[in-house]
Amino acid sequence: MIKTNSLPVHGQETTKNFVIALAGNPNVGKSTVFNRLTGLNQHTGNWPGKTVIKAEGAFSHRNRRYTLVDLPGTYSLHASSTDEQVARDFICFSRPDLTLIVCDATCLERNLNLVLQILEITDRVVLCVNLLDEAERKGIYVDTAMLSQQLGIPVVGTAARSGRGLTRLKDVLDDMVAGKIVTTPRQVVYDPELETSINELEERLTPYLPDWINSRWVALRILERDYSILDHITCTRLGSYPRQVVKEEVALCLT
Repeated sequence: MIKTNSLPVHGQETTKNFVIALAGNPNVGKSTVFNRLTGLNQHTGNWPGKTVIKAEGAFSHRNRRYTLVDLPGTYSLHASSTDEQVARDFICFSRPDLTLIVCDATCLERNLNLVLQILEITDRVVLCVNLLDEAERKGIYVDTAMLSQQLGIPVVGTAARSGRGLTRLKDVLDDMVAGKIVTTPRQVVYDPELETSINELEERLTPYLPDWINSRWVALRILERDYSILDHITCTRLGSYPRQVVKEEVALCLT
């Protein structure tokens, strides 16, 4: 992870109001992190067209304002459930300034699956390893510095119930939106045959995709036969071409 003072800020610089997506598996203390950061400055409703609860909150730090959007707890972003689809679509298409992922320090291996999936979509990620107090009671030590090095993103340890680590977390979030931190996210490398298919799909799809969508991630979803991503891109006019044209390009790679 490299620090610099010259990186551009992606967020809403004029209003200094930055949007952070809060993601994580169920039962990792994500709601506690949300409540601790936002206090009483929050409200709930439903996601548009869904019965899934949407919670938003606000907080300020270092003279910047943040809107924290609490995504449904999910184990993956494969869009096999409404919760997964809501989380995936917000991270991918709503273009939050940052994604804050909360993990359980007592079972990191299970949680890292979601982390790696999100890193395929965006590089603007901070990892919060929560429940450090529970881990310590079980004799588990988490080397957050090593984890940060391995993942290529900032990692902050917290025990949100007591407030431990939350000031440091807010500092890191602020450094990210201020352009003081650049990430180098770890990417999963697949076997050569699959990588060849990914590259071929990427080459055909890139001209039809908005430049802010990760074409490698879209290619991986297509290879899993998840075509809902194409529906979203074409039906919401994010791309410049009708779905049939994109489908034909995909078919040339899959036949």
